[in-house]
Amino acid sequence: MSRENFPSDVPGFTPSQEAMLHELRLNSARAVMLHQLISEKLGLNATDHKCLDFLTRSGPVTAGQLAQLTGLTTGAVTSVIDRLEKAGYVVRDKDPKDRRRVVVKPAPEGSSSIAPMFQSVMLSTYNILAQYNEQELELLLGFLRQCNDMTLEEMNKLQNNKDS
Repeated sequence: MSRENFPSDVPGFTPSQEAMLHELRLNSARAVMLHQLISEKLGLNATDHKCLDFLTRSGPVTAGQLAQLTGLTTGAVTSVIDRLEKAGYVVRDKDPKDRRRVVVKPAPEGSSSIAPMFQSVMLSTYNILAQYNEQELELLLGFLRQCNDMTLEEMNKLQNNKDS
């Protein structure tokens, strides 16, 4: 696949910047397709699967907190939680700090079916990361954090722009 299939639309990019943009877009597309495939194998849609991933990494959260983590609306998150609960991947529980609130947390039995699907990916990722020294990893980590922050900002802009 050539880079021409992914025009940068940004004049003045250096060849390296254009190549980086191409690889980022390709990585994003492949990640979406990988997670779609995993979602299908789990009987979930991709959004529900990724919300479950946020829950697994964050620990128990309220629906509002999950909305903030994901950039989804609270209404969308409530529907996601309903579907994940029905499928046995999450449970609702009283917040131990405030019994009036409800938190959502991964169901242990649901998590056990997901982990094996990621063993190969995690090993491959480890092998890639092992090629870099700590200074290089810190540089890459800074870049990824900026990209993640930018993506969330762009999601928020799209949500807040009611004309689109």
